[in-house]
Amino acid sequence: MILIFIAISGLRIIPAYIEYSTIKKKLNSNSQRDGFIELDLNQIRLSFSKRAQIDNIKSVSGQDIKINRENGQIVLSAGYTTKIPLISNISLNIDFEATSD
Repeated sequence: MILIFIAISGLRIIPAYIEYSTIKKKLNSNSQRDGFIELDLNQIRLSFSKRAQIDNIKSVSGQDIKINRENGQIVLSAGYTTKIPLISNISLNIDFEATSD
């Protein structure tokens, strides 16, 4: 019974981590584009929104992206929480913090 519960929980948690991985890849690919430093904030957010729409990212939108300058480079980050229902009224909340490298 316990093994079944662990297996079912794992199957429900895996998609959240796949989406996190996809968000991190999109943040990295956006920040490594040629001419990225010259873009203004709205263009950066719009670019992420378009890429997120293609990959069906629902947890983060372009407006959720935080844009900072560190050591002469632009760093993109996004923090969000995913709620995963497990059984009946038991849910699992996972906090993610994705940052471009």
